[in-house]
Amino acid sequence: MAEGENKGLVLLDFWVSPFGQRCRIALAEKGVEYEYREENLRDKSPLLLKSNPVHKKIPVLIHDGKPVCESLIIVQYIDEAWPDRAPLLPADSYARAQARFWADLVDKKMYESGTKLWKLKGEAQEEAKKEFIEILKLLEGELGDKKYFGGDTFGLVDIALVPFTAWFYSYEACANLSAEKEAPKLVPWVKRCRERESVSKSLPDPLKVYEFVCFLKKLCSWHVNGHLCRPEYIVGGFRHGRLTSFVG
Repeated sequence: MAEGENKGLVLLDFWVSPFGQRCRIALAEKGVEYEYREENLRDKSPLLLKSNPVHKKIPVLIHDGKPVCESLIIVQYIDEAWPDRAPLLPADSYARAQARFWADLVDKKMYESGTKLWKLKGEAQEEAKKEFIEILKLLEGELGDKKYFGGDTFGLVDIALVPFTAWFYSYEACANLSAEKEAPKLVPWVKRCRERESVSKSLPDPLKVYEFVCFLKKLCSWHVNGHLCRPEYIVGGFRHGRLTSFVG
């Protein structure tokens, strides 16, 4: 198969996943057509379990029968598989390394700290707020006065971070904070990103995300033996922004 051919291109995903949204944005930026398959994470498909036997998680991109796992790896794979369309990483080696560093920081910190904001209460939530605000300020400092994190070009770091902005309303509502107040320079960046068709068509309505968060909070006891529950065990009951017959 020729490099970049999209024969049998399938994305296994879940509508509210910021990680899956990264892949959707990257594919849209490249103008690549693919088949989207919504997963029920409480009843994972045999294809998902076969394609990602190690972590058993979405997203998975299957290209001509070959699975690629982990969202940032998928985004970089997409960039390499279709190199002649809208590059997502810089050509310069140092700039490329920096982009990977900041995307990795987002990957390791944003989801975990953001999730704590709506899972925890009291002092634990206050600590999570401090951590979340620190990450926002770090990212704001890296963005500076640039149009995008990579300068004038929309790329890997933007794709890594922008899906989480659809969750900001939930973070703010649950933890009584203002992302805009804490990191005002990120606001125009969010607006620029959302003006891109690839982003606007890939991100869910923040109010739908909030409904989803409320659904999780209602159904799940978030502490089990001192550990936070993993939400994928119950998200199968809330698909495409609406409640399904999960509880029976």
